[in-house]
Amino acid sequence: MHYALILLVAASRFLPHPPNVACVGALGLFAGCYLAGRRAYLVPAAALLLSDVVGHLMGLPGMGLYSIVTMVAVYAGFIAAVPIGRLIEKIDGVWKYPALSLVASTAFFLISNFGVWLGPWYPNSIAGLAACYSNAVPFFGYTITGDLLFTAVLFGAMEFSRRPSVMRTFLPAFAAK
Repeated sequence: MHYALILLVAASRFLPHPPNVACVGALGLFAGCYLAGRRAYLVPAAALLLSDVVGHLMGLPGMGLYSIVTMVAVYAGFIAAVPIGRLIEKIDGVWKYPALSLVASTAFFLISNFGVWLGPWYPNSIAGLAACYSNAVPFFGYTITGDLLFTAVLFGAMEFSRRPSVMRTFLPAFAAK
């Protein structure tokens, strides 16, 4: 299952979409909830790395390999969703999905933009840090939108697939057992 998710999420980054509306953060939450051990951390990292390498080889703007400091922070920001996803099973109520999605979006915003500030684009000063975060605020709304949307899709699909009636409808062999 996780190999298919890696490929699907990596491929989704090549589809037309607004900036920062991606399903990598939601994949981190999902992996944190449903995958054990290090594999959960590797799934969002692998999806991001695969799409970055392909994007780099294709010369696509906004994708690929660039400032190592910034890239490490971006990857860390997405991987931060994994331990947040581990909290899902420990919290009751349907509100946990959007709430933890917002926490993951915020963690990504803080971590990735700190890396952008450390990269070559802003002065390494308090004013540069403030400018970096201020300039990133419009993208934060896109990140929240993407994370909420794809969290609903991933977790909704998982819950939907767990219903026996769904399994009998789509997999008739399951109904015979």
